[in-house]
Amino acid sequence: MKNYLPADIRNFALVGHASSGKTLLSEAMLRCAGVISRLGSIADGTTVSDYHVSEKQRQISVSATLMHADWAGKKFNLIDTPGYLDFISEGLGALRVGDFALVVIHAQHGLGVGTDRVWNYATGYGIPKMIVVNALDRENADFAAVLKSAQEHFGRHVFPLSVPVNAGPGFNRTLDVLRNEIVTYATDGSGQYTEEPATGELGEKVKALHRELIEHIAESDDGLMNKYFEQGGLSEEEFRAGIHSAVQKQLFIPLFAVSAEKNIGVARLMDFIAKYGSSPVDRKNVPAIDANGNETEVKLDNAETVAYVFKHMTEAQFGELSFFRVYSGSVTTGTDLFNSDRKITERVGQIFLLNGQTREPVHSLGAGDIGAVVKLKDTHTGNTLCTLKHPVTLPKVVYPKPNIHAALIAKVKGEEDKIATGLAALHEEDPTFLYFVDDELHQTIISAQGELHLEVVADRLRRRHNVHVELAEPRVKYRETIRGKGESKYRHKKQTGGAGQFAEVWMRVEPKPRDTGVEFTQSLVGQNVDRNFVPSVEKGVQQVCTEGVLAGCRVTDVKIDFYDGKMHPVDSKDIAFQIAGYFAFKEAFTAAKPCLLEPIEIVEIRIPEDFMGKVMGDLSSRRGKILGIEAEGAFQVIKATVPTAELYHYSSTLRSLTGGAGVHTETFSHYEEMPPAAAEKVVAEAAQRKANHDSHNSH
Repeated sequence: MKNYLPADIRNFALVGHASSGKTLLSEAMLRCAGVISRLGSIADGTTVSDYHVSEKQRQISVSATLMHADWAGKKFNLIDTPGYLDFISEGLGALRVGDFALVVIHAQHGLGVGTDRVWNYATGYGIPKMIVVNALDRENADFAAVLKSAQEHFGRHVFPLSVPVNAGPGFNRTLDVLRNEIVTYATDGSGQYTEEPATGELGEKVKALHRELIEHIAESDDGLMNKYFEQGGLSEEEFRAGIHSAVQKQLFIPLFAVSAEKNIGVARLMDFIAKYGSSPVDRKNVPAIDANGNETEVKLDNAETVAYVFKHMTEAQFGELSFFRVYSGSVTTGTDLFNSDRKITERVGQIFLLNGQTREPVHSLGAGDIGAVVKLKDTHTGNTLCTLKHPVTLPKVVYPKPNIHAALIAKVKGEEDKIATGLAALHEEDPTFLYFVDDELHQTIISAQGELHLEVVADRLRRRHNVHVELAEPRVKYRETIRGKGESKYRHKKQTGGAGQFAEVWMRVEPKPRDTGVEFTQSLVGQNVDRNFVPSVEKGVQQVCTEGVLAGCRVTDVKIDFYDGKMHPVDSKDIAFQIAGYFAFKEAFTAAKPCLLEPIEIVEIRIPEDFMGKVMGDLSSRRGKILGIEAEGAFQVIKATVPTAELYHYSSTLRSLTGGAGVHTETFSHYEEMPPAAAEKVVAEAAQRKANHDSHNSH
């Protein structure tokens, strides 16, 4: 593989809404560049990009795939990303290391929610966008409508550089606005084409667009604007020099017409990327933090190595791979680099250039380039690798918090360690997937970006780590408390051969304010009970508070007073008072109008205005209470409180209610008393669970 100068490298992410054709576009690019000899198909599972088992099964991308090709002397590092928002972390990593985003829009379906999301992320990273309108060979493909909505949505800077002549089945010709030509593509998927000057009506149309384009470019720069007025236009040279700069400033957002599946329009798109697309030189200084925590910059032409790890992956065939981009210096096999996040030194193993699952070993990668390195011992997604004498840390991707949760149930005893190892490995690979073991519920809770994400994680766990697990609804952390006062006098007496047990505990309980916990006090007077036994009684009470009285939930907001009792000079001992304290508290609690509390979340929901009615109706069916509604551009933001128990898989419901346009966040707020009917149901379920557990243990 030849060495490329940073100016000759094009790093870009293929992003867009689900099923807009990103994977097929990457396939067509590889076909044009001669990397593959024929186009693969998603239905047959033969594309370079979607090669993982879960991708072939579901026929969608779930992982970002790195590919490379040489076109017109330029090296393209293209990263195909999933369109489903469940796998947004993959797209975020790709945009973080890309120099521009190629945003793909389906000609039939138009802009989707995912289009907006990735557009905003790319803008946040300060990288330019280009638009590809794909699938123009489909029935009802409407280029004009998509162009219009893109201009309305993303501003008047969106401008077509190619226009379909015969959109729909049979589509094979485009007007090239840069060259005033008609381009006719071969229909065999090779991407080859012939060109001829546009004449007649099409000639008039393309000339008008060309003039408009020149004005557009002139407007992007004061110097060009002056020349435009002085000369009555721009020379070809001035015009072309202005294009690159206008794209960088996003004062010009080029839009292309293609059919990726038929490989039509793709070659000219690649020509434009090679000639005018962003290179690492366009962002040659990137912000970083030095060893003292001060802001600094990493310069592309610096000899010191700085690389950012944007993805981590484990594969049966190749083991662990870390994907990285070099921001300065070079990364060479066999050298040592310092991980500035984890403060360790890593030896660089074999470096690969990737085309999906195809590996091409290389000795080193220079500044601006992207590749992957085999197993690093303790380097993770988001870490910076650099030379030890100049340690810096590059900014990390901030991933969205997961908002859908499930309990992971082990089906086979003895697999706990394998499951724990597997979960840790999967989190390494995908930082938007989180898990923790909940000691209170005795459940492993996994959290993800959506239902599909949860399923893919569980699939990978089963397949790669050979464990037997299934997903279930996580239990809710209810609390038990009291509404009134209660008291009890409990005597524990046990007489067997030898020493007996004796303790009597008199106890009062009363409610405390919400969210203040449990308070244990003693107000003993006289000598009825030795003060040494107070901690024993408290221990018994604490045990009940942990295991619950009504439904196996923790007790809260109760004041307990141990005010009197009796003891025996020989038979009273620690264990006797623990037992007496345990049952005295249970009796007093039961007499004090016990009730269940449920956790309440503050939910913030962002939706387009059209869906307000549906979403509000759904919230009221979930016992939601609206706190407020605010307008935010074309969106409405609803703030409400909703019981945790009513939010299982809410993100999926919200997506289906809003055609994928709604997003929400959940934050724990407080506990409040449950409606009696709902509480009875929880108590009955707990009793059933206990009965099942007891019968299972007796067998």
